[in-house]
Amino acid sequence: MADLIFECVDAQPDKYGVSPTLLFKLRITDPDGQPVHAIALRCQLRIEPQRRRYDEEEGELLGTLFGDRSRWGDTLKPIQFALLSVLVPSFTGSTEIDVPVPCTYDMDVTAGSYFHALQDGVVPLVFLFSGTIFGKGGAKGFSVSQVPWHQEANFRLPVKTWKELMDRYFPDTSWLRVRRDTLDALLKYNAVHALPGLDAVITSLLEQSSLKQGGEKTP
Repeated sequence: MADLIFECVDAQPDKYGVSPTLLFKLRITDPDGQPVHAIALRCQLRIEPQRRRYDEEEGELLGTLFGDRSRWGDTLKPIQFALLSVLVPSFTGSTEIDVPVPCTYDMDVTAGSYFHALQDGVVPLVFLFSGTIFGKGGAKGFSVSQVPWHQEANFRLPVKTWKELMDRYFPDTSWLRVRRDTLDALLKYNAVHALPGLDAVITSLLEQSSLKQGGEKTP
């Protein structure tokens, strides 16, 4: 059996997912047109941040991940997005399957923080494949071979697709993890000042910090 050809041809939000999930459409082709009984496929999905440009605002938001722009030549390294396993059913010649990729808006997760910083354009992704191919041939009528490690597929994910996914689950919001004692302090501050929620508490504290930095007294 010749080397299979792997292509990622599309990505869309899973409209019926319980949690945020992107469905990547993967096309697999056997150039020889031989029957393939199944593939136990493993996929490593990586973000390759060095393969796109960033505007000023994006650069500021990415500072926590990559540091100052002057260091980006050394710090813009691939980011692990997901490790996936999928069973490809039997096909002859070519087939297309949906590969579900769970996503998070957790800012403590590097991929979530990276996606949040992007305003527009595309995200350069690469699928790295491995696994086992069950095909036809051999003395017993079937063959077993490995997916070569050099097999990969590039894909340019539109940033708007990611934003559409997150807006389905967290419209105009994001997630921020804090220590329990920090949360307790925020709740006490909220109780004293009777603010409508923790978002308003943080906004109030930021406004006070800005006034202090400007040399004015906090009311």
